[in-house]
Amino acid sequence: MTTNTILLIILSLIVAVGLSYFQYYYKAKSTLKVNLLLAFLRFLGIFGLLLLLINPLITTNTTVVDKPNLAIVVDNSSSITNLKADNVATELHSKLTSNKDLKEKYNIQSYQFDSEFLPFQKLDFKGTQTNLDGIAKGLKAINRNNSFPTVLISDGNQTSGNDYVYSFDASNKVFPVVLGDTTKVLDLKINQLNVNKYAFLKNKFPVEVFLHYSGTKNITADFQISQGNSVLNKQRVSFSPTKNTAVVNVLLTANKIGTQLYKASLISAEKEINSYNNHKNFAVEIIDQKTNVAIVSSINHPDVAALKRAIESNAQRKVTVFNTKQINQLNDYNVLILYQPRSEFKAIFDSNKLARINTFIITGTHTDFGFLNQQQNNLEFKMTSQKEDYLAGFNSQFNLFALDNIGFENFPPLQNPYGKIKTNGSTSILLSSKIRNMETEAPLLAFGENQGSRSAFLLGENSWKWRLESYIQNESFDKYDVFIDKIVQFLASTNSKKSLVVNHESFYNSGDAIEITAQYFNKNYEFDEKAHLSIALVHSKTKKTTTYDLLKGNNAYKVNLDGLPAGTYNFTVKELNSKSTYSSHFEILDFDIEKQFVNPDLDRLNQLAALTQGKVCFPNQMDALIQSLLVDEDYKTIEKNNISRSPLIDWKWLLVLICSFFAIEWFVRKYNGLL
Repeated sequence: MTTNTILLIILSLIVAVGLSYFQYYYKAKSTLKVNLLLAFLRFLGIFGLLLLLINPLITTNTTVVDKPNLAIVVDNSSSITNLKADNVATELHSKLTSNKDLKEKYNIQSYQFDSEFLPFQKLDFKGTQTNLDGIAKGLKAINRNNSFPTVLISDGNQTSGNDYVYSFDASNKVFPVVLGDTTKVLDLKINQLNVNKYAFLKNKFPVEVFLHYSGTKNITADFQISQGNSVLNKQRVSFSPTKNTAVVNVLLTANKIGTQLYKASLISAEKEINSYNNHKNFAVEIIDQKTNVAIVSSINHPDVAALKRAIESNAQRKVTVFNTKQINQLNDYNVLILYQPRSEFKAIFDSNKLARINTFIITGTHTDFGFLNQQQNNLEFKMTSQKEDYLAGFNSQFNLFALDNIGFENFPPLQNPYGKIKTNGSTSILLSSKIRNMETEAPLLAFGENQGSRSAFLLGENSWKWRLESYIQNESFDKYDVFIDKIVQFLASTNSKKSLVVNHESFYNSGDAIEITAQYFNKNYEFDEKAHLSIALVHSKTKKTTTYDLLKGNNAYKVNLDGLPAGTYNFTVKELNSKSTYSSHFEILDFDIEKQFVNPDLDRLNQLAALTQGKVCFPNQMDALIQSLLVDEDYKTIEKNNISRSPLIDWKWLLVLICSFFAIEWFVRKYNGLL
C-alpha cells in the first residue's frame, strides 16, 4: 500500500469522524444516549464509502503446503489369481494407502490396471489383458512436470502394449512389489505362434512357433499341430537349462475353403504345474482367390510404394505396379489405381471402357486435368498452374461403407493444382478439402457410381505422409492400412446394393475386443439413423440365445461382445422395422493369455527398478519399503507463500455492510422519533 493511499485513508477517517460528530453532537438538539450509537453507525457508513472511493489494494499472504505425489498402482489382471497372489495384493494396497506416516508426507494417488489404467475402484482380478505400458503413459499425463515415486504391485507379466521397462520416466523412481512365487519350476510353454490370418486354397502357408522351457534338467518333448483328430505335423524338440528356447517352422496345406481351426501342442512325460500354456489354438481363413490390384503410374513417387504396402497388408490383396506401356490384360485385375493420369494413359482408359474395371484415380501436380475431364464424368476440373496445399475434413455422414475418423484433420496437407472442382451425378464425399482451415466446397476424397461402375478420386499427392503420420500417432500403420483397404474393398465389390450390411471377423481370440458393426440403408440408399438393429447370438453347443441392441455411431451401428466364452456362435442381425436380416457365424478360440505364466517376470521388474533408481521389493519387505519412502530426500514437502493483491471494490460484503450501517441508523432514528 503506497504512502498516498495511507494518507487518503487517514483523511477519510478524519472526515468520517468529523461528519459524525457534526451530525449528532455539534448540531444535535438533544443529548440522548442513543446519539453515540447513531454517530458510530454514521461513522462506519461514511468511512466505508470513502474507502470504496479510494479503492486501496489489499495484500494477502497465505502459506500453501505442497506434498509430493506417491502413485500406488495394483495389478487387477487374472494372472494375479492364477499365481495365487490376489489376497496378498489387496492387503499390500490397503497397508500402503492407510499408513499415517505416508499420508503425512505424500499425497497418495491410488490406481488399478489390467488392459486399462484406471483410478482405484475395487479389485476383482478379472482383467483379461495386462498393459503395464499404459501405466507409464497415464502417470505422465496426470503428474505432468512433477517428480513422484511409484509403487507398482504386480507380477510384471505383460500381455499387451509396448515394452514397459523403457516407458517409465527415468527421473521418477519405481518400486516394484513382486506378486507370486519366484521359485523356478519345470514348465514347457508355447511362447508365441505366428501365422497369417488368411491363406489361399491349395497353397501352403507357414506357421512359426516359439517354444520356451524353464527347468534344471535335460528333457525332450513332442511338438505337434493337429486339426480335429488328425495330426498334421509332429516333431521332437530337445531342451536343457542352457538351451531353453526353440523355434519351429511348419508348412501346412490349405485344403478346404472357410475358417479352419488348428491346435498346436507341446507334450512331454514331465509333470508340470501349469499345462494350459502347452497348447494354443489358432485359426486360418482359407479363401479361393486374391483381389488383384494394378497400380499404373508414369512417374516415380513415394505414394506408389506406400499404397502398395498399405494394400498388401491384407493378405487377400496382391498389387502389381506398371508403367503405362507395360499393362496389357486389364481383365486379370479387379481394381485399377491410376496415379496422376496424363495423355499416355489413353490406351488404358480406352481398354477399360470395355473391361469396366472399377478405378481409383489419384491426382497431383503432374496430372493432365484436361485429359481427365475427357475420360470420366464424375468430377469436372477447372484447374490453374498454381500449386496449393489441401487439408482434409472428415464427413461423418458418408454412408457407402463404415469408416471411423482416424485423425484426417491432423494429417499433413496433400498437394494439387489450385482450381475449381465440380461433382456430377451420384458422387459421395468422404473427405472435403480445406485451404488453411478455410472450406473450399470441393472434395478431397470422393466416390462415384455410374451404370454399375465404381470410381474413387483422391485429389492430391503425398498421401505417403498420411501413412507416416498415422504411424506416429498410433505407433502402428494399421489404422491407415485399414482405411485404404476399405477403399479397395468397395472398389473390388461388384455386388448390388444391400439395405443391411454387416462387418465382422470369422474368428477371435478369447480376451480380444469383439466388435460387430452394421449399416442399414433406406430405399434411396441413405444411411438410416432411425433404424433399430438387434443381434441374436446362439452358442452352437449350449444353444443359449442372447440378444443385444446395436448402438448408433457416426455412420454405423455397433455392438461390443467382449467377455463371451470360447466356442462357435451363430448370429442374426435384424432391423426390427423392415425385418431385414443378415445371418452368419464366428468362432472364439479358447486362449487365455493370462494363464500362460507360472512365475512373475522378476528380470524385467529388476530392469525397471534399476533404470528408474528404484528398488524391487517382496511382500514381506513392505515395512522397509515404507521406511525408505519416508526418509527419501528426493521427495520433500514444499511450503509456498502465495501473495495475492485485490482491489477493495471487489469485496462485495463491504457494500452490504455499508448499506446495513445506514439502514440500522435509519431504523434507530425512526424508533426514537428523530426523523
